[in-house]
Amino acid sequence: MSDRPVHELIKELSEALVQLSEKVLQNFSDALKAVRHQDEESARAIRLVDDEIDMTEVRLEERCLAFLALQQPVARDLRTIVTIMKINDDLERIGDLAVHIIERMPEINVEMLELFEFDHMGALAADMTRKSLEAFIAKDRFLADKVCALDEEIDSIHSSVFKRVALMMKDPAADVDQLIALLSISRYIERMADHATRIAHEVIYLVTGEISRHSDSSYEKLIQSLKD
Repeated sequence: MSDRPVHELIKELSEALVQLSEKVLQNFSDALKAVRHQDEESARAIRLVDDEIDMTEVRLEERCLAFLALQQPVARDLRTIVTIMKINDDLERIGDLAVHIIERMPEINVEMLELFEFDHMGALAADMTRKSLEAFIAKDRFLADKVCALDEEIDSIHSSVFKRVALMMKDPAADVDQLIALLSISRYIERMADHATRIAHEVIYLVTGEISRHSDSSYEKLIQSLKD
């Protein structure tokens, strides 16, 4: 690894990150479809893909650590590798959310599911994630800012779901377990959007060197520890 130009190694790691994101986004989309169609076979496949995602995340982290050890990068290159490692972690966590979604499948009635806008909400969250990766590859601060702004729309939809579920729970005949499961799916999609926003913040850090997430000095601490 150490005999090759640093920029080539970073490009390879970045490409691996994009490939991981594509697999994560596809599995998340498949999870929502599996719940909508009550597809047990797809649910099993989603769990298997999540295992692959976990292994890919570990391998990518190991490659980043090897890069740090052998190349001892500084300045922009160091920030890029730190950013890749953090995005890698966010993507793995999004992958876990797909499994959480299908775990709720047995509790949900398809007719009830259709009362909520989970497909639209999921598409928005996936678009945020995709744009956050595009911002990383292009080092586009303004696109990252747009991703952060989109999080408010997801939060608004989730808030509407919460209010609707709370209202439905007042009905004595309500299936409380199912309503909680539906609210959980909304929460999982909202969490995906949160991870997309975190990625966008990480891109902003990469481009500007400024930590945009308030009261979070994890980047500075990590970089300092790597320098020591």
